[in-house]
Amino acid sequence: MIGLLFSRGAEGIPPPDPVDFATLALPATPNTCLLTPTTAPGAGHLHHDPFPVSPDAAFAAIRGVAAAQPRTFPLADWPDRRQAQWVARSRLMNFPDIIVAECAPSGGGTGLWLYSRSLMGRSDFGVNRARVLDWLRAFEDRLRRG
Repeated sequence: MIGLLFSRGAEGIPPPDPVDFATLALPATPNTCLLTPTTAPGAGHLHHDPFPVSPDAAFAAIRGVAAAQPRTFPLADWPDRRQAQWVARSRLMNFPDIIVAECAPSGGGTGLWLYSRSLMGRSDFGVNRARVLDWLRAFEDRLRRG
């Protein structure tokens, strides 16, 4: 784990697999945050109604949000699933967090699954929840601007 702190970008992070949100079991630790569509089954911390755009437009928008984030680096991309993952590094200690986004048809629109989780430690002092809410606001802004 100590090697993760001295790595840069996505370096040192094990290659991920796509996340299956239908079967995702959230950890008991308080260092994660999952946003799901209100129409999707399963547990999430936050929920949002589906967006009135195509899955491709939503995926392009969330990728744009990720690209604009400081200290955030591409980790993996599955365009056929409209799912991507990034590593965000904290400013002070270089702690890595993983962010996963997926855009898929849901409830007559497009659902956004946005999952942010710490790789180290038990508590994140609300960082992952704040990140999900920030990305959601930026995502909605990008959709409004077209």
